[in-house]
Amino acid sequence: MLSAIQIPDLPWTAWILSWSLIIFIASFIINHIIFSIAVWRIPHPKALPLIGNAYQLNCNSEEFFSNLIKWQEEYGQIYLIWVGMRAFIFLYRVETVKPLLENSDNIDKSLEYRHLIPWLGTGLITSNGEKWHSRRKLISSTFHKHSLEDYFSCAMNEVNIMINCLRKEIDKSVDIVPYAKRAALDVICDSSMGYRLDAQTTLYNEYVLAVDKLSHITQYRFTSLWASKDFLFKWSNLGKEYDRALRVVHNFVDQVIAERKRERGNNENNNYDKPTKRNKHLLDSLLDISSNGTILTDTDIRDEVNTFMFAGHDTTATSISWVLYALGRNPQYQQRILDEYDEIIGSDELTNVNIKTLRLLEACIKETWRMYPVAPLIARQIYKPIKILGVTVPAGATVLINSYLLHRDPQNFPEPDVYRPERFLSDNPPNSPYAFIPFSAGNRNCIGKNLAPIVVKVFIISILKAYHIESLIPEDKLRLKAELVLVNNDGVPLKITPRER
Repeated sequence: MLSAIQIPDLPWTAWILSWSLIIFIASFIINHIIFSIAVWRIPHPKALPLIGNAYQLNCNSEEFFSNLIKWQEEYGQIYLIWVGMRAFIFLYRVETVKPLLENSDNIDKSLEYRHLIPWLGTGLITSNGEKWHSRRKLISSTFHKHSLEDYFSCAMNEVNIMINCLRKEIDKSVDIVPYAKRAALDVICDSSMGYRLDAQTTLYNEYVLAVDKLSHITQYRFTSLWASKDFLFKWSNLGKEYDRALRVVHNFVDQVIAERKRERGNNENNNYDKPTKRNKHLLDSLLDISSNGTILTDTDIRDEVNTFMFAGHDTTATSISWVLYALGRNPQYQQRILDEYDEIIGSDELTNVNIKTLRLLEACIKETWRMYPVAPLIARQIYKPIKILGVTVPAGATVLINSYLLHRDPQNFPEPDVYRPERFLSDNPPNSPYAFIPFSAGNRNCIGKNLAPIVVKVFIISILKAYHIESLIPEDKLRLKAELVLVNNDGVPLKITPRER
């Protein structure tokens, strides 16, 4: 005869833990079902249970970006994809983008930006909430007239070095991206920290190599399912490479900060603001407002310096590279830009003031930003429900603006695949300020929106005065991918020849 089944005599704490676990799992499942019902009316490709669309996203970055464009054509101006149990909602029309960028409750970057925290700490890119608001206000005060002049002079110095470095590439196929990145690093390092990095002439600089390593690994973590998991990444060979590069970058910036503090301490008259001294750099301004660590600690300062080094050099270099590509594909504008320069500036010295009068140069840069936006995807994490096109997007979703498609919407830009800088010379701009957002828009727009154009203008006009540019890849052969910036898989190969003027 079978004995009765005995229920184990568990301690009361074990029962509580067991029921707590059951309740947690049940609550998680119920909340996910409610969340799924809320977003399910948004058009989406067929998703599988648990893994969602991960099987369709098991591809390289180039194919992923191509899929985003294909799904937009198939599902319209708002669509959803599932990555595991996370919902990613993509937008590209003004009427969908505007409610998000105008919303002051949902300005936090997506969860993927946590991968930048080991490098950038909780600086301006990665911080959220009250800390972001106070830090943004604090740092905005440092971007005054002298900062613009300093960026201009640094750019003038570095572009001349880049022009000299390119002499060995005359009449060859040269990928301009590495040259632009090293030059931009030198500009940002000098203007932000007052430190001469010499990345253009010292090709194996340990800090430069470390920054490049961190950038590539971080970009990989944004799109890799396994590398996005901290517990897997930490123990991998890639994670160990990342840690080694991270130590190099942090040690370098820490040393620069310590040296600058010693300089300031030894300067009894504290003459940094006097006209006879150099203009303040970002680092000086941060040290001025640190109040001996009560407002900003040395770690806070390092976070902000690293943030500007990372964001400033990558976006600037990408802009320079794509503008040269566009002008290399449309060479008639090269001569028109130079003609405008001769007519307006002529033999006068190029300055931070008169460069703003070169309207065609600015229009060519803006048209490039329209066709090849530096940041092709702008991501926000939703913490408070928001209504978009009549759909209430619930908390927990990640919403992404595809600015590549937004900028090519024929409703705002007729013949969007045609390079036509005259669009930005017209007195009839697009109907909405949200149709063209090279520096994002709303509360969390790019703090460097007034600095970047200065550097890019200096580089483009100076390079055009020295070289004629020919782009070697037609538009239909580009292999675009959306990393933190818009990248062509094969780089940006150009042919340069000396210009006779």
